[in-house]
Amino acid sequence: MVASMRFAVCRSLNYFSRKSIHSCTRFTKSNLFFIQKGPGLHCQRNIRTCSYLLSQQEPAVDPDYHSIIKDTEKSQGNAEKLKFQAETRMLLDIVAKSLYSDKEVFVRELISNASDALEKLRHAQLSSVVSSVSLDIPHEIHIATDKQARIFTIQDTGIGMSKEEMINCLGTIARSGSKAFLEEVKKTETTSCAVNKIIGQFGVGFYSTFMVADKVEVYSKSHVPESKAYKWVSDGSGSYEIIEAEGVQPGTKIVVHLKSDCREFSDEGTIKDIIKKYSNFVGNPIYVNGKKANNVQLSG
Repeated sequence: MVASMRFAVCRSLNYFSRKSIHSCTRFTKSNLFFIQKGPGLHCQRNIRTCSYLLSQQEPAVDPDYHSIIKDTEKSQGNAEKLKFQAETRMLLDIVAKSLYSDKEVFVRELISNASDALEKLRHAQLSSVVSSVSLDIPHEIHIATDKQARIFTIQDTGIGMSKEEMINCLGTIARSGSKAFLEEVKKTETTSCAVNKIIGQFGVGFYSTFMVADKVEVYSKSHVPESKAYKWVSDGSGSYEIIEAEGVQPGTKIVVHLKSDCREFSDEGTIKDIIKKYSNFVGNPIYVNGKKANNVQLSG
């Protein structure tokens, strides 16, 4: 492409030696300055030509950039609307209304869940539960931030979930910490201070996203052969929807649509700081916007 650019400029710059133009391996602002100062009746046209050619150059590829997050998922068919289990509704109501100040813990909880999914994939690979195709898949956690859209996305290459598993894991309280949280709330005074203390002690896993989210979308596809992919979506108000989806990579992707007063969690620097604080030594590489963000060394 650069060679064709050089040829185009040579044709338009009548008063310049072709030899000097061809000696440029890449057009830069300094080259443009040289052209601007040169003689010729067509100087302005030449400047416009070079400016256009500069804008058409492909950006340099960063060799350290690596991301699997792509906007390829599409829903298909009719959505099935389901209600949360009674205990889950109670938990969501507490979490959504909580004034817990350390809302950043939702990042830690989602990374922890992603790590668990990767560990389950390792176990499945060793026990031959999934096909050999999955053996070549790297065990990674990827995060993307979109400040303008107020979106935080986390995706793992872990075991993934079937429709039934999404209902059981996201629609009901399967996590022991969440059950312990509710039991503690039931026997403790329900002041905001007391609830905040319990949240800090037990954590609430996936449901912590509703401290910061207006809406949460989950896309998941199991590594088990011939598995279908599904989308789970909820605003945390008492029900959720599940619908079949296409374009979903094996593993799980969670898209958190942040509340207006929680937009800081769509900032790359903020997320990197949270990872250093809570998840720096997680046993899998974590990438934020394509760059490795934790201290775990890649194997092999």
